[in-house]
Amino acid sequence: METAITILALIFLLLVVVAVYASVKAVKAAKRGVDRTINQARRSYEDTALRARTFGRTGPAGEVAQLRLTLRTSMRATQDALAARRAEDASLKETAELFDRLSGHGHQLDDELRRLEQDPDRDEIGRRLPDLRRRTEQITEAATSLRSALRDRAHHDSEDDLGELAEQIRVESGALRHWTSEPAPAAHQKPEPWPEPERTEGGTPVQTWPEASGSPAGPTPTAIDPATPHTPYPWERQGRRDAERER
Repeated sequence: METAITILALIFLLLVVVAVYASVKAVKAAKRGVDRTINQARRSYEDTALRARTFGRTGPAGEVAQLRLTLRTSMRATQDALAARRAEDASLKETAELFDRLSGHGHQLDDELRRLEQDPDRDEIGRRLPDLRRRTEQITEAATSLRSALRDRAHHDSEDDLGELAEQIRVESGALRHWTSEPAPAAHQKPEPWPEPERTEGGTPVQTWPEASGSPAGPTPTAIDPATPHTPYPWERQGRRDAERER
């Protein structure tokens, strides 16, 4: 009895642990989903605000907003292209590491541009703009180059796969069209000759069939007695003479 209670307690404890683990995983997944949604909403809001400031502001402040928008758009497009290719090509680990390093420089530059955008000193903004413009162009050109390389690799892989598929289909089509039929025997083909019988030293053929009677091979089968009357089956039709005889 104590053993059964112990087993039930262990099973209950295991169920509780599994339930707690599943709950924690569900909460973490929900939190990640909420964070992802918040980040996407925040990025959409910031991009919309940057577009509005590029049209609403003039001078150095409007150019800073345009630099931020260009930087963010280019880095996000490259990140999406790399994520799409990594799901299909596992050999892009080094490429992903290079993009992470480039992304670090991009985040640093974006933070500087955001702080400078809020700076009321226009002279300071104008003084720092050439360096910020050069760094933005350098990062966006690197991101564009990486994105273009990913696009070319995807196109090359697709061409190789398409060529290989077309070759396989060509071979399979040839195999489907290839059929052979066994040739029918010729009508004038001569039959195989009958084997010669064995002969004794005097030239007499050796007897290969058993004798009709008096053979040691066994007794001669007895013929059926013709006087034995035939018993008709119920379904057999009787003749007229048989019917009169039965009467």
